[in-house]
Amino acid sequence: MDPTLVVLFYSSLAAGMAAVGVLPLLGRRKLPRHWIGWSNALAGGLMLGVAYALLVSARERVPLSGALGALLGILFVNRTHAASGTSELDLNRLDETSPDYGYKVLLVNAVHSAAEGVAIGAAMAVNLSFGVFTALAIAVHNVPEGTVLAAILTSRSVRLRDAAGLAVATNVSQVLLAIVTFALIAAAPGLMPWALGFAVGSLIYLVLAELLPECYREAGSTSIALVTLVAMGMVALLVSLGPGG
Repeated sequence: MDPTLVVLFYSSLAAGMAAVGVLPLLGRRKLPRHWIGWSNALAGGLMLGVAYALLVSARERVPLSGALGALLGILFVNRTHAASGTSELDLNRLDETSPDYGYKVLLVNAVHSAAEGVAIGAAMAVNLSFGVFTALAIAVHNVPEGTVLAAILTSRSVRLRDAAGLAVATNVSQVLLAIVTFALIAAAPGLMPWALGFAVGSLIYLVLAELLPECYREAGSTSIALVTLVAMGMVALLVSLGPGG
């Protein structure tokens, strides 16, 4: 199969897995708040695991370019949120009634997905088996992330099937950025350390600055830490056993 089609297939699979996140809401009017905290912690731990995998794959590449790429990734997320007015947005407010809150949550999820798309594209450029592994890890991550988004949307009277569709739609940027990143690195291999660094920096920033602080408000810090570390550890273990680039 053409490598670009491999990127398209697996990034689309990852995006589509967000729809699976609505399953915990079947038969429920509202998701318990600690479930939301644990879902975000699981998503965050998988993100950290992917960042670790990318960091391992970049260990023999140009350190300075990777470090500058990580700085760009952090700045991208920070400045994008500032420009869109979502810097201080609480992603877990199920009882928020302001008209623009739902749109801002969708926008934030699309920004997060863009960073994940860069991670998939860069990993695919390292080698396809590592890229497939990364895409599958992000696919699993998209399930609890989709659960949180669906819980927010259904609390605003959005139908469950529409929430599933919107969860997938926010990951379109993931697919686009995966393909664009892969194509750019194929055309200019010197961009590899920059792309890997960008993905690592943006993913770690998203977890530490956005996901985990909100998790601690929804569930106990001990359980959040355990879920995050176990999720990260599982990805790190799989990397050590297999396609770590």
